[in-house]
Amino acid sequence: MPRHLVTGNGKMLINLDAHSFMRDLYFPYVGQLNHVSGYRCRVGVWVDGAFAWLDDGAWVRTLAYEPDSLVTRVTLDHAGLRVRLIINDGVHQRESIFLRRFVVENHAEQRREVRLFFHQDLVINESEVGDTAAYYPENHTVFHYKRDTYFMFNGSTGTEGMFQYTAGVKRFNHAEGTWKDAEDGHLSGNPIAQGSVDSTISFRVLVAGNGQETMHYWMTAGHSLEETKKLNTYVLESGAGNLLDRTRIYWQRWVNKQHRSSADLDATLINLFKKSLLIVRSQIDDRGAITAANDTDILHYNRDHYSYMWPRDGALVAYAMSMAGYQGTVTPFFHFCARAITDEGYLHHKYNPDGTIGSSWHPYLHQGQRQLPIQEDETALVLFALWQDYAKHGVIELPQSLYPNLIRSAARFLHGYIDPQLMLPKPSYDLWEERYGIYTFTASAVYAGLMAAANFARLFGDDTRCSRYERAAGQMKDAILTHLWDTKLQRFVRGLYWKDGEWHKDEALESSVFGIFAFGVLPAEDVRVVQTMEAIKRGLSVKTSVGGIARYEQDYYFQKSTDWHTVPGNPWIICTLWVAEYEIAIAKTIADLEKPKQTLHWVAQHALSSGVLSEQLDPFDGSPISVAPLTWSHATYVLTVTKYVEKYESLSGKNS
Repeated sequence: MPRHLVTGNGKMLINLDAHSFMRDLYFPYVGQLNHVSGYRCRVGVWVDGAFAWLDDGAWVRTLAYEPDSLVTRVTLDHAGLRVRLIINDGVHQRESIFLRRFVVENHAEQRREVRLFFHQDLVINESEVGDTAAYYPENHTVFHYKRDTYFMFNGSTGTEGMFQYTAGVKRFNHAEGTWKDAEDGHLSGNPIAQGSVDSTISFRVLVAGNGQETMHYWMTAGHSLEETKKLNTYVLESGAGNLLDRTRIYWQRWVNKQHRSSADLDATLINLFKKSLLIVRSQIDDRGAITAANDTDILHYNRDHYSYMWPRDGALVAYAMSMAGYQGTVTPFFHFCARAITDEGYLHHKYNPDGTIGSSWHPYLHQGQRQLPIQEDETALVLFALWQDYAKHGVIELPQSLYPNLIRSAARFLHGYIDPQLMLPKPSYDLWEERYGIYTFTASAVYAGLMAAANFARLFGDDTRCSRYERAAGQMKDAILTHLWDTKLQRFVRGLYWKDGEWHKDEALESSVFGIFAFGVLPAEDVRVVQTMEAIKRGLSVKTSVGGIARYEQDYYFQKSTDWHTVPGNPWIICTLWVAEYEIAIAKTIADLEKPKQTLHWVAQHALSSGVLSEQLDPFDGSPISVAPLTWSHATYVLTVTKYVEKYESLSGKNS
């Protein structure tokens, strides 16, 4: 199940599913550690002796956010219980506090007592071993802890706090968990449990006939009991509702911090643009890691996850956010890369949010030969994104601080990691992490990285290095045009692979070849780019009612069909938007922008009702496939809208 709603603040990230159950709780890093790990922290309602969890099929639900905000707005109606819930969820914009507001509407004529139950199913530090859940009488709360990680749970109905509580054992010796204890409307009051444990707490409100009442629930997180207690006191003294409203206002100010033109884009597209900015922000750790995705349901398909920082994804997300005006948001990313870069000048496959090296499937040995287990585009694109950031904002202090350790180190590596016969980058893994060879996307990224290094060297008066990197970039451009353009196919090939002692062209249609123009090797209007992109549109378009562009022909990842003519692969949001970026780049009139605008509408139509974008779509019903939200999808939408508006304004100026 995708994560329909996300909220966070750069230190804590909460994912909620379609039933408003918390499914992922990341603290103290965004993406690390997950203290819920995909289990269900249930919410239930008891009234007139009847009980229903929020995943009961009788609930009719609407999932959304408050306008321009990372505070949710969820509406649930249960005809049988004659109850409506209006829920707001948000992580405080600064502190490690998760806040929830429940407006309870009584649709019966008579006054009724309604009880709300909250189930805490934690696996602290991603392990069910050695947790403790306990009632804390000093402040009438329940808290969970292990070692130096603490979570405290509390709430208020305005007139009283927690009604009942219990702690117990889960998923051990046939114990289902304390949530079962809630279904009769009462909790047993067990004060402590250790091992594989959970807890449930309840609140009660008396609601007049056809009236409504409000209750609040919150969780504080810290590294000691005292820290969580202080945050709990802060909520009590400030008022949970006030803090939630201030959080909403903060995000509304953040996403509207500058005036920007919307060109001729309608409210649907602009709302998704703002929502994408907010969702991307939620996936960025304050210390610099830009995580790819934090939807742990992917663990059901692959015993790993997307809660890593891939330098390539991070660089392209940083590029998009910078172009949209959020330079300060992504500055820590470049410092993260400066800390992470090796002495040799390259970045590893991926990183954990705390800066340690992430898991990898790239070997140090390939066909009996030693190799670097890297994707070279990841190093190059960090330089590309950093130069684009400087060119946009002119903040010279950032690249100056990074010049000796990040820029020069990476440039030295890129300059040296070149095949002397081909003058292309030495083999590495492709951007999809599937193939080993020399790829057009990678070569284009390395060209862009070398040009960025040359530009920085010129900026800082380092003429010798500037000439060296410019010369290498020019040689690489010539090599790309010589070795990766195919005169027979009249398009750029995916890349080159080594077999039987020689290089062979990989002729598969590949959407990422868009890097030829996106990274500045050739202008979008160049006939070779035009022919390549038209071939991608013809050959990688999904010919079902869903539409969209596949990654490459015969894509196996989450494959839904082997009818390759109709479905060359599942449609990917980023790949579809790459084609739109090309169409924006070559547009000569306002009318030429109609096609990419249709693509923006296509993306909006295939977002979840909450606005969340997935990685892929089912080619037959358009439902989300793989992780959601995918940071890269949202960032690519942000970048495409930004480029659309710039081109529209440019063409409007020409015509005025």
